[in-house]
Amino acid sequence: MAFLLRRLVFYMAAFIAAATINFFLPRLMPGDPVQIMFSSAGTELPPESLQALKLTFGFVDGPLWQQYLTYLGSIFTGDLGRSIKYFPLPVTSVLGHALIWTVSLMGTATIISFALGTLLGIAAAWRRGSRFDVVVSVGAIFATSVPAVVTSLIVLFIFGFTLGWFPNGYAADPSLDPAFSLQYLGSVAYHGILPMVTLCTVLIGGFTVTMRNNMINLLGEDYIVMARAKGLSDRHVMLWYAARNALLPTVSSLAIAIGTILGGSLVTEVVYNYPGLGNILYQAILARDYPVIQGQLLIMTATMLIANFIVDVSYILLDPRLKGA
Repeated sequence: MAFLLRRLVFYMAAFIAAATINFFLPRLMPGDPVQIMFSSAGTELPPESLQALKLTFGFVDGPLWQQYLTYLGSIFTGDLGRSIKYFPLPVTSVLGHALIWTVSLMGTATIISFALGTLLGIAAAWRRGSRFDVVVSVGAIFATSVPAVVTSLIVLFIFGFTLGWFPNGYAADPSLDPAFSLQYLGSVAYHGILPMVTLCTVLIGGFTVTMRNNMINLLGEDYIVMARAKGLSDRHVMLWYAARNALLPTVSSLAIAIGTILGGSLVTEVVYNYPGLGNILYQAILARDYPVIQGQLLIMTATMLIANFIVDVSYILLDPRLKGA
């Protein structure tokens, strides 16, 4: 309990620090978002109307410390303000709509990548030096080294434009009304294949390399040699002796991947015009939509910290030696 309390205090302090950075960064960006919004529309407002509009959006002209305290208070009350780009929708509604798409896409891709990457890493390490190990290792390193934007464009060009097997963008057929029906769900699944393939290609390499390296480091341990000397099958030794202990660092990688789920994959969502949190963040940056930017970054920070706290607890469950540490 003392360990968990120390970690909770640490993560709360980290959240406050991240919220402070989140407050100052958008304000260092050039330009006034309200002025940009109306100048792009060709609308001129008198000073008093412009000031009233700023108050509507929550932009107070008071001292910076007063704005900061108001901002912290709004975080803990759940009032993230109203979006500038999608006015008059509140930030919670904008992010909540995009959250469903991002969780369904990124969550599924993360689970598939973690499962396949872990299994490939285990098999490659157990057969180290074989042709299978060489192919898996080189493929994983190559997939990790290629930037996500390059992978997205290659997949889109080959399967979307050249072969025409899959749609080039959107999350579903625009001609269909959103409904819980087989036709609409099928359209969502069909439109999500290319983004899913892209994300799995980007994520799976990291899990594979991490698991393979951890397995190789453990295969020479005494308890592995003892398990083999006892006559246990290779499958039993590989899964229950080597893979279980090698899984600990991979869980940390999974926590980082989970923490990025709510942030979405900005590059992939922008390339495929997918209506997730990553695309929303990109559009908000272009529009100087401070409330959406801050709300999005807060969600990403909170998710990352919660995921790391879960990893701290899971480490104790996976490695009994840590219970007495």
